[in-house]
Amino acid sequence: MAEGIKLALVGATGAVGQEMLKIMEERKLKINELVCLADPREAGSKVKFAGEDLTVRAASNDAFKWADVAMFAVGTDISKQLIPEAVANDCVAIDNSYAFRLDDNVPLVVPEVNPEDVDWHKGIIANPNCSTIIMVVAINPIHQAAGLKRVIVSTYQAVSGAGKAGLDELDQHVKAHIDGIQPVLEVFQHPIAFNLIPHIDVFVEEDYTREEMKMVWETRKIMHAPDLKIAATAVRVPVYRSHSESINLETEKPLSVTQAREILSQAPGIIVQDDPQNNHYPMPLFTSNSDEVFVGRIRRDISTDNGLAIWIAADQIRKGAATNAIQIAELIVEKNLY
Repeated sequence: MAEGIKLALVGATGAVGQEMLKIMEERKLKINELVCLADPREAGSKVKFAGEDLTVRAASNDAFKWADVAMFAVGTDISKQLIPEAVANDCVAIDNSYAFRLDDNVPLVVPEVNPEDVDWHKGIIANPNCSTIIMVVAINPIHQAAGLKRVIVSTYQAVSGAGKAGLDELDQHVKAHIDGIQPVLEVFQHPIAFNLIPHIDVFVEEDYTREEMKMVWETRKIMHAPDLKIAATAVRVPVYRSHSESINLETEKPLSVTQAREILSQAPGIIVQDDPQNNHYPMPLFTSNSDEVFVGRIRRDISTDNGLAIWIAADQIRKGAATNAIQIAELIVEKNLY
């Protein structure tokens, strides 16, 4: 392995952890030593990295004494338990869970939007929600050019957002529908095959779901826009991978469609696919296994002055989770912040 950081990956056997290993290898993250950690029940299993079989160890409080950086691809409860131990051992934690995202002392980072925020970390850097990451990459260039007043977003979220169990349930529900039998509901609230479910996570204040409010709270923090008006509707759709979003924007200053298209074309992390006359626009089937946010259907919002409407799609496992975390690690290495 190349010279670089000593890295602990917590949750190495899960879907996001596996994707992190793949992307670290692709992007050649500077790693001197890598240790893969997971649930104690999975200790002894093997994962592949850079052509090697690495033995998974049990995640424990002692695992961070040697590490410079620890990446967490686990649930909120485990992050809350283990990350304070990592920080106590002078190990920088990059957390993919919700545990610390809204903590005022923890930067919430999307490198295309607010890379400078890693500079003030106090041991923890949070990775945002997948739908939030995808959206802010697309709307921040418009905000920088014309100032955003209001954002209305509807998400179309793939079942892989619910993990492998979500993928399996879609398969099972498709088969049940074809066989004419009642599907078994374990992951989703209703049958997901040939259906849309406007309900992701639990309902909170004013009958918004927590998934929807994450997009409100996290976007404001990432973009340093505490008063930005945002409303979200999050919908689960029977798609395997890649989330899509329909976004309506109201800007402070007028911005033409041509100007918006040019701004987005030059922005980091974005690929513009905007030729509707030739049926060319972003779709989840063709954005999977990519790191960019694909933007299209760029048009004027005819319901308001200074309005724009866009449609976006991106791989929520890569850019929406694993790739964004690796990009944060790259910033830490580049800036020598460990």
